[in-house]
Amino acid sequence: MNNWNLLSNHGLVLVVIAENPARTAKDISNYVDLTERTTHKIIVDLVEEGYITRNRVGRNNTYKVHPNKEIKDRVTNASIGELLAPLTQPIRGVKKKEANKYMY
Repeated sequence: MNNWNLLSNHGLVLVVIAENPARTAKDISNYVDLTERTTHKIIVDLVEEGYITRNRVGRNNTYKVHPNKEIKDRVTNASIGELLAPLTQPIRGVKKKEANKYMY
């Protein structure tokens, strides 16, 4: 049996960002088993398509997910928020109200 993932690399990176918007690209790349360069390219794609916004905080970036942005495909009529809701979990130690500040 071939080794494959149900979610694309873009989908995996988006889920990780939604779970913890303060993760660095290096942390994200390690978590989803991609190179840091590939992860940076995916983040740029997600920003350019309007799925996320990147904000500079000191030497690092934080991200905001745009949950009302429609998914770019021909099959669904869903938003990013509808896709991410069952896939993401609250961040341990972060109150739900605080976690929501990373979503528009």
